[in-house]
Amino acid sequence: MQTEGKLNWLQRNLPDGLVVDGPWLESHGYSRSLRNHYLAKGWLEPLARGVYRRPSAPLPSRGKAQDLLWEQVVISLQTLMSKTITIGGRTALELQGFSHYLTPLGPREVHLYGKEDPPSWVFRLRLNTHLVFHNTTKLFRPTVRSRASRKQTARHPDATNLDAADSQIGLMRQTWGHWNWPLLMSTPERAILEVLEQVPRKETFHQADVLMEGLRNLSPKRLQQLLADCRSVKVKRLFLWFAERHNHAWLEKLDRAALDLGCGKRMLVRGGKLNTKFNITVPVNL
Repeated sequence: MQTEGKLNWLQRNLPDGLVVDGPWLESHGYSRSLRNHYLAKGWLEPLARGVYRRPSAPLPSRGKAQDLLWEQVVISLQTLMSKTITIGGRTALELQGFSHYLTPLGPREVHLYGKEDPPSWVFRLRLNTHLVFHNTTKLFRPTVRSRASRKQTARHPDATNLDAADSQIGLMRQTWGHWNWPLLMSTPERAILEVLEQVPRKETFHQADVLMEGLRNLSPKRLQQLLADCRSVKVKRLFLWFAERHNHAWLEKLDRAALDLGCGKRMLVRGGKLNTKFNITVPVNL
């Protein structure tokens, strides 16, 4: 009867297709022997060493039942395991429809951001894409998400009820899948700064230029806060340079005098031209 009760609890609290690891199961009273029993009965499915999910039904137009999708992994990390990991950069902009004119850079990548590395097993899963993790503390000053937001659970997703603290630091939710699970991701204002941090090493000037051209409706209030929290002088100078290049209306509402743009020159591209206003070298063709 105790085993049956545990199985019922697992079926209620581990939605079909979502992923958990051994420590999560252990913390809820599922010993190694009990996990092995569930595996033998087909009530759990192994994905990697120490990683499990309940067998899932096929998702319409997304693949067979055994396919594991990156969205399921990220939702599991954010909701079931309460990891402070968000979708950001180019991926966040793609999911919000700002990538119409971008050219793919090699195999599909999903960019994740957080203060601490995700569990190592995340990168051992067989997925349809490559997960790339970035430490967000290198770009922004540390901020503390509210307890209410961190305890957002997969059983009660509400993509429209965004915590005020999350909104202030440039995070939003978007629903995904037939259960409308919430995916926490960067707003366009935060995502473009994350993209610019990768210029020119992983993102080209041209790609960033195309993205910036389409960002006509950004929030000046949110931008002001994010730029104030941004640690990278390079990113802030690049952002303002691109914004002036495309003459966006929201630029006039920013208090640029309040932003620390550092001092000295920044050579971002060899053989480029020095922009004397922001002291950065940019490609001659731009």
